[in-house]
Amino acid sequence: MGAEKVILVTGGTGLVGKAVEYVSKEESQPGERWVFVGSKDADLLSLESTKALFEREKPTHVLHLAAQVGGLFANMKLKVEFWRNNIIMQDNIFQACKDFKVEKLVSCLSTCVFPDKTTYPIDETMIHNGPPHSSNEGYAYAKRMVDMQNRLYKEQYGCNFTAVIPTNIFGPHDNYDLEDSHVIPGLIHKCYLAQQKGEPFTIMGSGKPLRQFIYSRDLARLMIWTLRSYPEADPIILSVDEADEVTIGDVAMAIVDAMNFTGAVEFDTSKADGQYKKTASNAKLRKYLPDFKFTPFKEAMRESVQWFVDNYSSGNVRGVKL
Repeated sequence: MGAEKVILVTGGTGLVGKAVEYVSKEESQPGERWVFVGSKDADLLSLESTKALFEREKPTHVLHLAAQVGGLFANMKLKVEFWRNNIIMQDNIFQACKDFKVEKLVSCLSTCVFPDKTTYPIDETMIHNGPPHSSNEGYAYAKRMVDMQNRLYKEQYGCNFTAVIPTNIFGPHDNYDLEDSHVIPGLIHKCYLAQQKGEPFTIMGSGKPLRQFIYSRDLARLMIWTLRSYPEADPIILSVDEADEVTIGDVAMAIVDAMNFTGAVEFDTSKADGQYKKTASNAKLRKYLPDFKFTPFKEAMRESVQWFVDNYSSGNVRGVKL
């Protein structure tokens, strides 16, 4: 019997962490112990607290999901905090993984790290080809540094560190704050309230922009595969196929169907649409996993909406003030 694998998941109480916890129960292998930690378990902005966590849990593998994240307005207002806090967290995790001889570290980036002015589809080679969009440059530049750190630690210390780049994520345990959430949880919350109040469901913008959405539990399966099997230091985009891109209007109608919403649906075209498309290529992922099956979008949306409805009154749904 081999030595125990201890897999430490930072950000273990968030959208992706909860999905990894859910999937790890189905896909755990003999000799694996999964440890999910949140901000109450360790302050990752403190090197001392981070090292104490590693001393306590003695991880052999780390999935680093913890980050300072937020919606558009938070990113625009707090660029320095998004830069500093993510850089400090990353640096502490990298140092601890090196010092404690962690076998594999997988960090999580975002497609917003890519240049604002680019060609589509974007792929893993294009991260550093130009500045990111100015609205989230603090976060984006901080996360770009993960890619650089992975290469530097491999070159100097031989560390097996890498990163994944998911497209837009949705699923249970999201942040549903009406002011500061991402598009799907915000629309789920708005549709639910419109249903309760008998009011129209209003979507900001024309509904025409295109996005690739990945269900959090599909992403969790791919992250676990990355942790166990992906051999490169260079990052890998985790995304549905380009053919599965959907419009924001499609998203809204999938929520309407899942919620059995019977009221009026309106698009407020006086509001800006934002970037029209951010298409990412999953060619590298398909090279490794040609047969991976993603959960159909409408099925994933039904599960996500049902989780929100079931948990709305519990007081445990992030971003919901009862």
